[in-house]
Order: sequence, then structure tokens, then C-alpha cells
Amino acid sequence: MARTIEAVLEPVDNARLANLCGTLDENLRQIEAAYDIAIARRSEHFSLHGQPAQTQRALKALRHFYAQADVHLSVEDIQLGLIELANAGEAGPGAPALLTRKGDLHGRTPRQTQYLRQIQDYDITFGIGPAGTGKTYLAVASAVDAIEREHVERIILTRPAVEAGERLGFLPGDLSQKVDPYLRPLYDALYDLLGFERVGKLFDKGAIEIAPLAFMRGRTLNHAFIILDEAQNTTPEQMKMFLTRIGIGAKAVVTGDLTQVDLPHGNRSGLREAVNVLANVRGIAFTEFLKEDVVRHPLVARIVEAYEVMGRRREKARARHDKETPHGEPD
Repeated sequence: MARTIEAVLEPVDNARLANLCGTLDENLRQIEAAYDIAIARRSEHFSLHGQPAQTQRALKALRHFYAQADVHLSVEDIQLGLIELANAGEAGPGAPALLTRKGDLHGRTPRQTQYLRQIQDYDITFGIGPAGTGKTYLAVASAVDAIEREHVERIILTRPAVEAGERLGFLPGDLSQKVDPYLRPLYDALYDLLGFERVGKLFDKGAIEIAPLAFMRGRTLNHAFIILDEAQNTTPEQMKMFLTRIGIGAKAVVTGDLTQVDLPHGNRSGLREAVNVLANVRGIAFTEFLKEDVVRHPLVARIVEAYEVMGRRREKARARHDKETPHGEPD
């Protein structure tokens, strides 16, 4: 049963309160969304209405952010802080430090930290899970770290050119312009981690290459950090082709979300098959992200959870249907 608790944030400091709440209370709205509660405020007095366990967590978050509110707190600060609060005490020691333009970049959840460690320790790493868990971004950050430390000579980013439900038709322009829409998330991560000018210089030197998966055939990639993104949209043949491109001194990361396969109906996902085939192969690491690892707007985790619940219901209904339908009898 929902209840209301009252709290006062002390010592009273109007500047801290303004930083905590944000413009038009936008920071409070993030906390409300994260814990599914309602927050009302009058000066330093706060009323939190919701399920008792959630209101207690929200009050702990308010006090945590109030202690940090001697400086401006952005919506992003609140969202990332909420993720770290949810995983407080679980990440463990030894989280890898990455050499990128963003000095505070690190794993925000235990599985993100595990993922970063595996990328450093293994030559092939799979990152599998829902949108917003940092699979691609952390892989690109690890690639940037590797080239900055001169552990590899180049970064190669690739993904299959499969539309997400719509048909783009015959795109105008040259090859680069045709494939850019598919590869834009990889460009965005590079610009964020290296800056536009540095990325441009590395492209000019050939130290960064972005290409559709089809262009990997026949190549041997030595001393490179290779990332295959959106791997759920590969076929088994494409996945095998990609994994056998890896050469001497190379490291590969494969990322994908098995709940968002955009292949034509009836086609098997190469990522799903690779998980089954390679699960016991020594030297290959797997990280399976969950909704708790989502590092985006707090609602994203709840959206992922809602779709997971619907998927489980459909699987149960399908299993019940198969059990009730005699073998060989048409539906």
C-alpha cells in the first residue's frame, strides 16, 4: 500500500536545494521516474508518496545528491548517480581505468565492470543484452584506450546493414553516404570519446576504419581492435566469417541484443548460434547484461522489463499451445 513520508534536508542551503532540484525540478522528476513515486517539495521540506520500500530508497537518493549539490547537478549526473546507487557495493575492486577524453568513464554496474575486465583479458568478448546497457559505448571506449596506449595499431568498427523494420530503398550518394546511417552510433561514440578533430586525423591516417560487415570477407585483421555491433542481425555464416578474420595481435568485441533481431522472418541469428556454439570455447568471454545495467533515462529499464514480461508470457502461451496440440495435427 502506498504511503507518504516527510523529510527535511539539512543543513538548509538554498543554493544546494536549487542544484539538487534542477531547472523546473527536472532532477526530482528523474528520481520520481527511477523509483516510481511522487515527490512534492516546499523549500527544504519534501513529501514522498509511493510504496514504502521505494520511498525509502528515494529518500536515500535525495540525501545522497544533496550532499553532492555544492555544484550544479545535471540530469545526466542524476541518472548516472541513480545507477551507481542501485549497484552500490557490488562493483568490486579493480575496475579498469580507460584512457579517453572522458576522465570519469568507468563501469557503472557490476556487469559493466566485468565486461571491461573481460575485454582487457580476453581476445574475443561477447556483450549481449538490452538497449542502453553500454555494450557498444564501452567497447568503443576500450578500443580508444587500446589505441591511445599503442596496444593496437588501428580500430575497425563494423555492423551488418540491416534495417530496423523499415525499408530504406535505394539511398542516394556514394558508398560512404549509403552506409553512414547504419554506422552513425559508432561515429557518435568515437566523437564523444576522442573529439571531432582527433577522430578526423585518425581516419586520415587509416587508424580508424568503419565499414559494413560484408566488406570484412577475405581479410585478415592483425594488430587491430575490431568491434562487431548489432551482431544479432548477422547470419550464422556472417558470424563465422567475422570471427575467422581475427589475426595476430588482434582483439575483437561482439555486441548485440537478442530481443531486437531485424533479420527476415525465418532467418537464424548468427549471434544466437555463436552463444550456443562457443559457450565452452576457452579464451572467449561472455557478458550478459540485464535491465539493471541500463544507463539511460530511468524509464528505459522499466520499458525493457515490460517487454521481458510480455516475452515470457508469449513463451508460456506458445509452450501451452504446443502441449495441447497433438503432434502432426495442423493448428
